[in-house]
Amino acid sequence: MEPQGTLIVTGASRGIGAAIATLAATRGYSVAVNYSRDQSGAESVIRGIISQGGRARAIPADVGIEHDVLRLFSEAEAWLGPVRALVNNAGITGGFTRVENLTTAAIEEVFRVNVLGTMLCAREAVRRMSTARGGAGGAIVNISSLAARTGGSGEWVHYAASKGAVDTFTMGLAREVGAEGIRVNAVAPGLIETGLHAANGEPGRPQRIAPSIPMRRAGTVSEIAEAVLWMLSPAASYVTGSILEIGGGR
Repeated sequence: MEPQGTLIVTGASRGIGAAIATLAATRGYSVAVNYSRDQSGAESVIRGIISQGGRARAIPADVGIEHDVLRLFSEAEAWLGPVRALVNNAGITGGFTRVENLTTAAIEEVFRVNVLGTMLCAREAVRRMSTARGGAGGAIVNISSLAARTGGSGEWVHYAASKGAVDTFTMGLAREVGAEGIRVNAVAPGLIETGLHAANGEPGRPQRIAPSIPMRRAGTVSEIAEAVLWMLSPAASYVTGSILEIGGGR
């Protein structure tokens, strides 16, 4: 298998991020498995990758804190080599709540992680990848959400708004660095079977919503991972500034 260089996946200790990191390792990437608090989860992902002959390193960092992001990138390069790809997966929902019940702290935290974190990591990736700065090019995939289009009414409008910002950032950055060897895209999952629903107090949410989806089911983390790896691959060489929705037709 031809080496693909170093890929940083933020929020990769579980769920979609873990699936992306694991699949990427089988495709030849050396993977920096970033996590904020779930060290045991990140180490489990690492063990799985190494057992399959892959290269990976777990690196703790809060993507919403600048000095953590700087350390994440420097450590990834030191341990694994030049960064050639980034998946901005780290994100939080802020919980299920109507807008009228939102606290300022909850809004700030969602935007700090989901928007500021995505922008800081993308900035550091561009600084390393841009051919205008001596880099060899690369690809960035931001994990958005179908909620950016549907609005998340009655559940998480604040989260949907943060993902709308991610979509706009994706399109703008793609046009800014398109001539510098960097492709920037987003994957926007719909209803996916992860621990997110239970963490927000409604483990049965996928079963409740599934009947309203044209395909009548929730998606899987592996289906999202496959789309992300396609976006990173040469097969998507003429794709940039795109938001790929994966929501079963929702």
